[in-house]
This record gives sequence, C-alpha cells and structure tokens, in this order.
Amino acid sequence: MRSIHQVMSHDHKRCDDMFVEAQKSAARKDWASARQYADLFIRNTLQHFHHEETVLFPAFEQTTGMTQGPTTVMREEHRTMRDLLDDLHQAVTNENQSRFLGIAETLYIFMQQHNMKEENVLYPMIDQHCPRSDMDRLCNLHSTTSDAA
Repeated sequence: MRSIHQVMSHDHKRCDDMFVEAQKSAARKDWASARQYADLFIRNTLQHFHHEETVLFPAFEQTTGMTQGPTTVMREEHRTMRDLLDDLHQAVTNENQSRFLGIAETLYIFMQQHNMKEENVLYPMIDQHCPRSDMDRLCNLHSTTSDAA
C-alpha cells in the first residue's frame, strides 16, 4: 500500500494538470474547454480538501493531540482557496479572460505554497504517526472518487 504522502502528492499533481489545461484554454479563449477543465479542477480540488478535512486531519489530530497545529493552518488555507475557486468559476462562467488569468495566477502561487507545506511537513508527519488502518481507508476512498476524473 502506498503512503499518504505518495497518494496525496500524486493527487496534487493531478489537480495541477487540470488547472494548467484550464489556464491554457482560457488564454486561447476556448471557453468550452476552459469551463470543462476548470470545473474538473474545482470539483477534484474540493474533493481533495474533503478527504483531508474529514479523514486525514482528524486522524492526525486524534493521534498526536495537535489540534491547533499544522491542520489548523491547512484548513484556513483551504477556506482561502475555496474563495478563489469560487472567483475562478465565476470568471470562467462570464468568459472574463483577464479576471480568470489574474485569479489563476494568485491561486497557483497560493496552491504551490500550500502543497509544499503538506508534502514536506504534514504528510510525512501523518505517515509517521497515524494508524495504518485510517490511512488505508483514506487511500481506498480517495482512489474510488478520483478514478472517475
């Protein structure tokens, strides 16, 4: 079985690839493709957050007792990114290229910083401290929902 670090880092890359395609499409003003990739990116990113917030973070907090540590920061960053995802969705729906690309640039920078914290700090801590059964459950749940994308 793969580690949480491997599974979730792979999912970051998968979401990043969808995001890049949405940006390329918006840059070409191919709005049908931009909407398709943006919707796929948003849906998968929100599912990723959901897995972290409902399984991964609670398992880490319960095991370590760290309820005001890195998971609190990650949840706050998820809230910020949800707002940006809403703005991105509105921009692609309105076919507003400059707004879409501006939001995408902000989101990209924020997302990369967030993902680095998870991949370099939090996921290794989770792999080290959390019960394997909880992590196997997340990996199984995650693979069944992400396969459709």
